[in-house]
Amino acid sequence: MNTSVGSKAFWSLMAVAGLLLAVVGRPNSTVRFATFNASLHRKTEGQLVADLQSPDDPQAQRVAEIIQRVRPDVLLLCEFDYDAQQRAAELFQKNYLEVSQHGSQPIFYPFRFLAPVNTGAPTGLDLNRNGTTDDPADAFGFGEFPGQYAMVVFSMLPIDEQGVRTFQKFRWCDMPDALHPMRDDGRPYYSADAFQLLRLSSKSFWDLPIAVGNRQVHLLAFHPTPPVFDGREDANGRRNHDEIRLAADYISATKSSYIYDDRGQPGGIDPLAEFVLAGDLNADPLDGESHPGAIDQLLHHRRVGHYPAPASRGGWFASHAPATATAGPEHQGDPRGDTADFGGPDRNLRVDYVLPSAGLRVLRSGVFWPGPEEPGCRLLSLPNGGPTSDHHLVWVDLELDPRIDR
Repeated sequence: MNTSVGSKAFWSLMAVAGLLLAVVGRPNSTVRFATFNASLHRKTEGQLVADLQSPDDPQAQRVAEIIQRVRPDVLLLCEFDYDAQQRAAELFQKNYLEVSQHGSQPIFYPFRFLAPVNTGAPTGLDLNRNGTTDDPADAFGFGEFPGQYAMVVFSMLPIDEQGVRTFQKFRWCDMPDALHPMRDDGRPYYSADAFQLLRLSSKSFWDLPIAVGNRQVHLLAFHPTPPVFDGREDANGRRNHDEIRLAADYISATKSSYIYDDRGQPGGIDPLAEFVLAGDLNADPLDGESHPGAIDQLLHHRRVGHYPAPASRGGWFASHAPATATAGPEHQGDPRGDTADFGGPDRNLRVDYVLPSAGLRVLRSGVFWPGPEEPGCRLLSLPNGGPTSDHHLVWVDLELDPRIDR
């Protein structure tokens, strides 16, 4: 995929047109897939459920209004705390999505999927060598409690739950030629016993078959670890690379034989299956600190369709306005294609993706990141001045016949 963005005038027009299409609607012959790291995570277990008991949480209101404006048919929400009773997801649907936010039309999703993830799940090991075995860095995925920073899928289209595959427990050591983190002296960063135990996914990897009219499209949902917050061993960067590699190998018939799901079923996706890869992948093709080539494993994959990066006016403005500029002179990617703003120089990045399989026709796409003169810009900030999320919703319209009433 060519990640460079064309002429400034063309992409500015595309960004504005995409925002209007996201807000106004689209033809009934399309299906809109979206991913949004909504930052609906909390510091303590059960706090998200408590916050969503009433319809008054300012962050949840803004997240819901963004969703109501964009109106995805299939939506992956990242960083949404998991609870086994699905109370947080139910309350978010009932108290926020189904309630008009600031005049936006309520939205109802009859289907959803969520499952346990690795964040906060204890290993019993002292992975960071600080003398304890129960801090967030000692879990299978960084987290203060089991299920923090989890995922949930909301869908207007039926999910074939009998055909769902999850890969939460796939071990990193079972990936051939895994990028084992190494110390400066050449020794493995993790002990042999630890690496034999560690799971690859920091959250999980899901294959959700979704019925779209008379065909089936697989949503491949995942949220790899950020490639930062580590040392010279690059443990998180290497893990991020290999989490993305798992997805790339999963859709490769000649490379997927080593993969097994949580029920022990081996292999990857059917070579003829249609799919959409989606999630906060925490890897930019040109900028940031991801391991070299991490996201290129998907962007240049022969089974992944190529289309121009979804764009926004807000990404450009955040990089150029004197008061808010966050992309410094070393920033290589066109900021119209960025999807997240982590603050500081060169911290606007493209890390959130919706990547359809080759053969699925992309009609339009966008990033919900309004500029200051565009509708919805107030949704980016909370009343206290902080961001609603440091990520922005990314959506893609595919030419498919959903056969549903919206």
